[in-house]
Amino acid sequence: MTDLPTTDTTEPTTDADDRDPLFARIPRRDFMKAGAATGALTALAGCTSMLESDGDNGTAAAGSADHHVPPGELDEYYAFFSGGHSGEVRVYGVPSMRSLMRIPVFNLEGARGYGYDDETREMLEDAGGYTWGDVHHPRVSQTDNEYDGRWLFVNDKANGRLARICLKYFETDAIVDLPNQQGTHGACALMPDTKYIFGVGEFRVPMPNDGRDLDDPSAYTSVLSAVDPETMNPVFDVKVSGNLDNGDSGKNGRWFFSTSYNSEEGVTEREMTQADMDWVTAFDMPAIEEALDNGDYEEINGVPVIDGTKDSPLNNADRPIVRYVDVPSNPHGVTVTPDGTYAIASGKLDNTCTIMELDLLGEVGDPNDAIVGQPQVGMGPLHTRYDERGHAYTSLFVDSQIVKWDIEAAVESEPRSEDAVIEKIDVHYNPGHLNASQSFSSDPKGDWLISLNKQSLDRFLPVGPTFPVNDQLIYIGDDEEGMELVKDTPTYPEPHDATIVHRDNINPETVYDPDDLALEPVAGGEDDITREDGRVEVRMINQRNQFGFQDITVQEGDEVEITTTNIETSENIVHSLAIPQYDINVKTAPQETRKVTFTADKPGVYWIYCAYFCSALHLEMRSRLLVEPED
Repeated sequence: MTDLPTTDTTEPTTDADDRDPLFARIPRRDFMKAGAATGALTALAGCTSMLESDGDNGTAAAGSADHHVPPGELDEYYAFFSGGHSGEVRVYGVPSMRSLMRIPVFNLEGARGYGYDDETREMLEDAGGYTWGDVHHPRVSQTDNEYDGRWLFVNDKANGRLARICLKYFETDAIVDLPNQQGTHGACALMPDTKYIFGVGEFRVPMPNDGRDLDDPSAYTSVLSAVDPETMNPVFDVKVSGNLDNGDSGKNGRWFFSTSYNSEEGVTEREMTQADMDWVTAFDMPAIEEALDNGDYEEINGVPVIDGTKDSPLNNADRPIVRYVDVPSNPHGVTVTPDGTYAIASGKLDNTCTIMELDLLGEVGDPNDAIVGQPQVGMGPLHTRYDERGHAYTSLFVDSQIVKWDIEAAVESEPRSEDAVIEKIDVHYNPGHLNASQSFSSDPKGDWLISLNKQSLDRFLPVGPTFPVNDQLIYIGDDEEGMELVKDTPTYPEPHDATIVHRDNINPETVYDPDDLALEPVAGGEDDITREDGRVEVRMINQRNQFGFQDITVQEGDEVEITTTNIETSENIVHSLAIPQYDINVKTAPQETRKVTFTADKPGVYWIYCAYFCSALHLEMRSRLLVEPED
């Protein structure tokens, strides 16, 4: 194929300093198209060019795509959605788009008792004690490049944290606060077998960030943090040039990729949008591990930090630890194709995607020689996902569309050609992430795609100035008939991404195995209260209609520890131990044991009751906490 251009030579329509940075390097023809798209969006035109609306709820009439799941039948897929500012993960069924569960991660949640029992409260406090988090990118663990249903990992963009969710019980079981990272924008695993979990750090700060170099941006850096998935402890950090953004792994354990913007090392919008080109950073994991083994690092905040910046001596050796591939300014998403052949980055401020061949990347002297394609796909490309038929699907933020294109045709065509584009479908509106079923694995299914749109506008009943966002289900399984929009799903803002996993890959338990819990369970007849030196320890069961004790009497000022076990063996008989005046609501599912500790600092009578409707005598399931005055 012909040589690929490294810069956009189209003359700007106005002085670049007077242009909105979003359109600063967009060719004139495409700039005018972007303006028209924005105007149409403002006017609420928003009708898809391929489908007719049914006129009732803004959902397109389905043709060959059967997305209906009748009552009593199960969905084919789980979809794990980031919960954004809520700090949770949301679980949906696909294709019904029915909401199944909310998994609290960085937030308190009364219905699950999360953050109210001793274990989860301590986990949140040890991970920084923040009151909120911003969940962006849920990723399911894999074995041999297939989803294994063991764990789900998510990031906290706000506070530099990673969390692990146990998919056996659909609950968060570990959180790590990454000490050298601000703004963890990605949570990605090293494939094929989830060797590391990476926190992709976005914000550049001094290293260490202890008050030095406060106003010297050239001394700032962002880091890629590697975490052991078993222990959830940091293993190493890699310093890089620029701001890291989104990441994805190769399939054979060698490469991990992240987009990187702000090669200018600026701190303002104008400073960060001057260069024509930024990078995709390609991390060579065996080379990084060799540097770690050789002691080529400095320890900062207890973590080995390896210098992978562009001018690092470790990048001037025969085998650089980080390769910097030139891509158009301010790239956003990067993903690896299911067969592991290519990594594809999206332009965001350019109208192209950049295709890199992984086998070439380790062989060529100039990493730019690994670029083998650069198709023009549309305005504002952000993220790309895949089916099993050689197609890529890219979200177009400015155009409010999803574009389907042929990967090999893009490699064979001229740079900036539209020849590889197969079709586009309107979405409503401004899509950010998208995801297709099993897309991150080596076995995509190529049937369903979800577009996570940042705007909804005219799609739903008005609910005030804060609009819902719109997750739209699209059928992509018929290449002859084309993509088909089949469902709108309003959701609370602002989710970012999702992972769609076949139900055969997830095998959750419906009753707890006591061996999986850290606490010793309380069996029937083993209820006990012990008192010593101002401390009261209560161990009691809970079951339908009753707690282990009718009354618990303590003295004002006592430290009270209550351990309780739900001794039910039937599925879905959930109880809780609620003492509202002490801000306690601890949930126990069948065979689950939880512990809560508090200070009885308010004398009086306080009802302990079950906050789950568990039986016909649910209202009678209660006990009394009697706090005797100190005097």
